[in-house]
Amino acid sequence: MSDVKSESEKCVDEEKAAVNQGITVLIFSTVHSPPDTPAKVFETAIPDFDDPNIDKEAAAQGILEDDSPYPEVRSAVANTDDPDIPVSTIRSWFLGVCCAILIPGLNQFFYMRYPSVIVTGVVALLITFPIGRAWARVIPSWKIFGVSLNPGPFSIKEHVLITIMATVGYQSAYATDIVAVQRVFYDQIFNFGYKWMIVMSTQLIGFSIGGIARRFLVQPPSMIWPTNLVTCALFNTLHAQHYAGMGNRGGISREKFFLYAFLGSAIWYVFPGYLFSALSYFSWVCWIAPDNIPVNQMFGYIHGMGMSLITFDWAQIAYIGSPLATPWWAEANIAVGFTFFFWILTPALYYTNAWYSEYLPISSRTSFDNIGNTYNVSRIINADTTFNQEAYSTYSPLFLSTTFAISYGLSFASITATLTHAFLYFRKQIWVQARRAMHEQPDIHARLMSRYPQVPQWWYIVIFLSMFVFGVISIEVWETKFPVQYFILALVIAFVYIIPIGMIQAITNQQVGLNVITELIIGYALPGHPVAMMLFKTWGYITMAQALQFTSDFKLGHYMKVPPRIMFIAQVLATVIAGTVQLGVQSWMFTNIPDLCSSDQKDGFICPGTQVFGTASIIWGVIGPARQFSKGQIYYGNFPVIFSGTGYIPPASAVNYVPWTIVGFIFQYLMRRRHFSWWTKYNYVLSAALDAGVAVSAVLIFFCLQFPRDGTIGLNNIQTWWGNS
Repeated sequence: MSDVKSESEKCVDEEKAAVNQGITVLIFSTVHSPPDTPAKVFETAIPDFDDPNIDKEAAAQGILEDDSPYPEVRSAVANTDDPDIPVSTIRSWFLGVCCAILIPGLNQFFYMRYPSVIVTGVVALLITFPIGRAWARVIPSWKIFGVSLNPGPFSIKEHVLITIMATVGYQSAYATDIVAVQRVFYDQIFNFGYKWMIVMSTQLIGFSIGGIARRFLVQPPSMIWPTNLVTCALFNTLHAQHYAGMGNRGGISREKFFLYAFLGSAIWYVFPGYLFSALSYFSWVCWIAPDNIPVNQMFGYIHGMGMSLITFDWAQIAYIGSPLATPWWAEANIAVGFTFFFWILTPALYYTNAWYSEYLPISSRTSFDNIGNTYNVSRIINADTTFNQEAYSTYSPLFLSTTFAISYGLSFASITATLTHAFLYFRKQIWVQARRAMHEQPDIHARLMSRYPQVPQWWYIVIFLSMFVFGVISIEVWETKFPVQYFILALVIAFVYIIPIGMIQAITNQQVGLNVITELIIGYALPGHPVAMMLFKTWGYITMAQALQFTSDFKLGHYMKVPPRIMFIAQVLATVIAGTVQLGVQSWMFTNIPDLCSSDQKDGFICPGTQVFGTASIIWGVIGPARQFSKGQIYYGNFPVIFSGTGYIPPASAVNYVPWTIVGFIFQYLMRRRHFSWWTKYNYVLSAALDAGVAVSAVLIFFCLQFPRDGTIGLNNIQTWWGNS
């Protein structure tokens, strides 16, 4: 530890010189100061764009303390490192591989069921903690090829590595929906080689782009990645024997605070999650006027606008992300956009019958035909899945709910806004970071990480070339009707957007999706080819999303001081394992579960995600945007540039956005301003505890009460009383 501190002291001589001159001098020194003055140090620490997260006085204090300029980071991340802490051990790799098998496999199984449950990364984090501790106590210190089975106490860096392996591929791989839609909607069944190559290519090719983006999205201190701060706070709470963040506030320890909040969250969730579901979406206005259609449209939760506003369920409040992690200014922007577009514009369009909307639910995730039934795609395609114009003219145009149509319009606008915003505000920062080495970063965390060997560029090149070849083989050998040039175009789109979208996410905790714009492009380029549309969208959108997942995990490793090369190997290995397991589980389910993905499947395996994915393939791939959104068609219109934070609608509604904004205002504005010492010590720990409590409780409820006996437990009492019906 002493070596680390002496090394950091050498790197920050300029900052130390600022102590005697004080924060005031640091902030207000003129630009004519010599290069080694405090003003120069402060100037290098402030980001080269208008960063709403920065507070100049707080930044100055952080610099004086040889820490991050951002209080959020200082409150969750330690500014020290011990390079001798074990990371790459048999214990960490064994537990990481086990998590990379079990968690993605379980999530793939339940992804195809409704109601479902998802085993999140925080569950893996909590479960592996006692297992790692038990390993340290029970397993003997025998050596295999010179490597000890038990390297000693379970370290925080081992825990970080295991958690990253558990989370990098824990959700159902996006490309598995291509496989399912081909089978369910278009009766195409290709062999396992095709499935494996498209999953590997779509999941891994983004890692190579993420490697390029590290310089811009990981190393700069302004790229704080708010969600990672919650995870860092949880790691430090579990492993540290003393307060690891900033300040010296008294009160109970973080460990006890987390335990109390975790237990309270887990126990409370039993009520809205099982015993009294009305607490989750309390549609009290609809209870008062159950037969009033406009009231139910405005205040209903399932197919309404959710204006009842009341929820006592953290899962609903945090549905669009934890309000304790997202900066308040970003939450306020999203709230303004939501209010205008979904509380003012949507009802105005609906009740004026724009797009024939009054014949449909005001909010729905499905598509409809001209008599209000679910759109039957089989009536408008040929045997080879291409579009049949004559059948389409005979059958019906496709109709969308008002919120669905508005969401598409906002998606178009957000893509344009992303590039415009990046050019106006981020161009100087991008240019500076393109020339700045890691040891030159004005941030203690970057300087501490500069002592570890970085990932060689040729590693990223190998990943890119091999996954590119996988992609070409999969679309050329099998009948996908997807030209290679459009595969290349999809990758170019992902490459262009990765840095501007990544910077927005790293600062605001909100990701702009490329799924709609990629659907639009390929829909115009190759209309009537649904499989080609799904492949283009997946390579264009998921390449970017996986690149950001990669850089987000790298930022977590950056904060926790995990060597980059070990991080890279762990991420690639876990992604390969997770994708392979998920394909195996999906194939087994199609072979062994009768009527899988049918709407009346007796065990609830109706594949809701696959249905949404298939609907999109109809809109954009079969019918195409020219017949939906061009001039003279049903949904033609001009949409202004606005925030992408409302992209969860549908199925999200006001019951998610309004409580989220209220909680964010309380903690990220009021508490942060008026009780800053409490906020720095407990805010991120509270967020982690609430998330963890709900996640663990949801898993236990599902496996103990909902899944056994085909869901018949409490069928005639708990499930049917007025609070659950």
